[in-house]
Amino acid sequence: MDNKKRTIIQAVAAVLQNGHIAGFFTGRIYGGGAKHFCVPGLNCYSCPGALGACPVGSLQSAVSAWKFRFPYYVLGVMVFFGVTLGRLVCGFLCPFGFLQDLLFKVPAPKKLRTFRGDMYLRYLKYAVLLLMVLVLPFVYKTTPFFCKYLCPSGTVAGMLLTAADERLRGLLGWIFTWKAAVLTAVVLASAVIFRPFCRYLCPLGAFYALFNGVSAVRLKVDSGKCTGCGACASACGMAVDPVKSPNHAECIRCGQCVSRCPHGAISFSHCLSRSSPEGREKA
Repeated sequence: MDNKKRTIIQAVAAVLQNGHIAGFFTGRIYGGGAKHFCVPGLNCYSCPGALGACPVGSLQSAVSAWKFRFPYYVLGVMVFFGVTLGRLVCGFLCPFGFLQDLLFKVPAPKKLRTFRGDMYLRYLKYAVLLLMVLVLPFVYKTTPFFCKYLCPSGTVAGMLLTAADERLRGLLGWIFTWKAAVLTAVVLASAVIFRPFCRYLCPLGAFYALFNGVSAVRLKVDSGKCTGCGACASACGMAVDPVKSPNHAECIRCGQCVSRCPHGAISFSHCLSRSSPEGREKA
């Protein structure tokens, strides 16, 4: 899939998840029935346009409640998206991922595809998922650590709210200043590194990554067509080699490798598809 089509899908997904247009002018958070349902991507509950709930925020709310109840619904939704789409959610449906894609288009003196220590830093998001989303909120009740201290999507939501309602500006404190610094770092890094927040810090991406190898929607490589030219690997913004690992945990399934392959050896597939008779497929 080419970039233009994916950008259109991302824009539509972002608008559908943030369709409460009046909120951007009034500073009032939508509180209708749709807020009981989780959206697939990272999209702050407190965004003035948000129509649904963020799965990470919902999971933290359940874990950090004084009276703990196992979050069957939230985990069920997350597992559903994981086993059906995997990190395709990151590539097509996540509003904050879309924002990072737009920022990467900003001209910069040098774009870093990878660097020393890059692969090790990618494990940080699993630590964020475990500690800031699950362990710490469970131990320190009513404190959603990820949302409160790290989530840049929440910072964008806060900025939009305070821009629409000046009464909220006087309530901003050191936590907002800290999170604004985190957001600034992510924005600056996004102009140089493809999706730095997705790579290193996003707990939702870490969760979906666990399902990339078994999800229904996946990539397949026809080894009968592949010549090993490396065009797909060089096109991957996440620095993954689709020929070696077409369903790598870091693959966001943006489709760049599919569109760049000169031999049509890579394609999207699903769990019910049959192997190609033209050559052996790597799944």
